[in-house]
Amino acid sequence: MIVYGTSVSPYVRKVLVALFEKGVTFEHKPVPFHAEDPGFQAASPRGKIPALDDDGFLLADSSAIVHYIEAKHPQPALIPTGAKDLGRAVWFDEYGDVELFPTLIVPFVERFLKPRLMNTAGDEAKAQASIDKDFPPLFDYLEGQITGDYLVGNAFSIADISVATSFHNLRLIKFEVDASRWPKLAAYVAKILERPSFVSAIAAAKN
Repeated sequence: MIVYGTSVSPYVRKVLVALFEKGVTFEHKPVPFHAEDPGFQAASPRGKIPALDDDGFLLADSSAIVHYIEAKHPQPALIPTGAKDLGRAVWFDEYGDVELFPTLIVPFVERFLKPRLMNTAGDEAKAQASIDKDFPPLFDYLEGQITGDYLVGNAFSIADISVATSFHNLRLIKFEVDASRWPKLAAYVAKILERPSFVSAIAAAKN
């Protein structure tokens, strides 16, 4: 099994965490978007990361890959089976991918990607405006949803992976959730990112 994509991407990190949680042996190729690697191009025709090649079975999109991994390696379970828990897990997977990531990535692009990887100046005003205006509603919602160690039931799941993964990108720009304003969220993020699977995914080779 080969996973394509740099672990700087929260979507790639999502897949790596799932594999580490399940103890699946895999090869990681930390390619960037639109890499010329022919194996990656075959697995991801639109050049997006992550992409998967499992003995010739090709798949792109982080959620699709995690569902595939879950079906092939069902233990420990990362996707609940009960109707309510499953619905909630799917919702938080979508929330992490569609609501959190596009917002939290804005200051990351301006403060990390542009100056460090793209050799261009970032827009600090844009970064700070996003933090001041766009972050609070997202954080307020999560603060109200956290009632225990995990977002769904009493077990770590795809919901936790998808929500927590983008917060590591914020750590790369020295941003931490304000524990005085969002105490449950701050504690939750810290605990999830300290899981061995996240530590291993974060330490994975980067491009």
